[in-house]
Amino acid sequence: MPTTPAYAALSPSSPLTPFSVERRNPGPEDVVIDIRYCGICHSDLHQARDEWGGALFPMVPGHEIVGEVARVGERVTRFAVGDLVGVGCMVDSCRRCDACRLDHEQFCEQGWPGLQRHRDGPRDPHLRRLLEEHRGPRAVRPQAPEGPRPRRRRAALVRRDHDLLAAAPVELQAGPPRGGGRPGGLGHMAVKLAASMGAEVTLLSTSRAKQADAARLGAHAFELSTEEATFKRLAGRFDLIVDTVSAPHDYNAFLRLLKPLATMVLVGAPPEPQPLSAFSLIPGNKGLAGSLIGGITETQEMLDYCGEHGIVSDVEVIPIQTVNQAWERMLRSDVRYRFVIDIASLE
Repeated sequence: MPTTPAYAALSPSSPLTPFSVERRNPGPEDVVIDIRYCGICHSDLHQARDEWGGALFPMVPGHEIVGEVARVGERVTRFAVGDLVGVGCMVDSCRRCDACRLDHEQFCEQGWPGLQRHRDGPRDPHLRRLLEEHRGPRAVRPQAPEGPRPRRRRAALVRRDHDLLAAAPVELQAGPPRGGGRPGGLGHMAVKLAASMGAEVTLLSTSRAKQADAARLGAHAFELSTEEATFKRLAGRFDLIVDTVSAPHDYNAFLRLLKPLATMVLVGAPPEPQPLSAFSLIPGNKGLAGSLIGGITETQEMLDYCGEHGIVSDVEVIPIQTVNQAWERMLRSDVRYRFVIDIASLE
């Protein structure tokens, strides 16, 4: 079996260290990718430190992957050597359940589709443990299936026809005309996408240092979420709030900023449960929703939209040897706005 270098967490308390991953041989429906860049997401940190529970180690985090097709199996029809592609959280899905048939592979009824299902039997159990956390590895040559039914776009791959460094895509559907967002790796993309769709966007932040960036990203207003006066002034103002914060914070305070019948969508996932009062929702018939990721069809549509409108992530490119320092900086919000690892540094 081929091997590939990577960085892994050996336990919840250990830093990422060099690691060697053993790969199965690619099959007839697989696409082999030379990874060029990998984004760093806060969910990588949550998983590697077992803050959400249920983690398996050793773990190779990293799911915002872009690269170039290096090899295709004999049954692959939609991808060719040299194509620029992306791989997200999903590796495969059953392709038969109701969710998969509706192009929502992310909700596959056979379980989270980060665990590859191979017709040629189970793969190496050590590698299975590495990928069971729904993370594609920060490694040089992963494999992903194209899928047997290209008409319904069951692929685990999406095309990247523009800037490979835009390695932190965010799925955001068009919402009502006025919304608030909270900035960070996901938040800055939410602002860019919402503004491009014609929304009136207010950026809510804990730091005044992001005010200049708010206007540059497309926000029409900036407010500090650390000031009590902000919540009084903006009460009942927003049609939509996209909450991308992964740290503990007061959901009830932000729900009071919604208009009646409006919704707050959670994208960030704090490591512990957050208190929620029924009276933050019942008066005004307000909604609190969650958003995981999009299916392959939605993801491709989002990438196509970003390509057409020139929307890319603001990134700081780093060598993989500084990944642990980048994680610490991410916790301090010391990044504008997404770290991206240059995988060439791994070699």
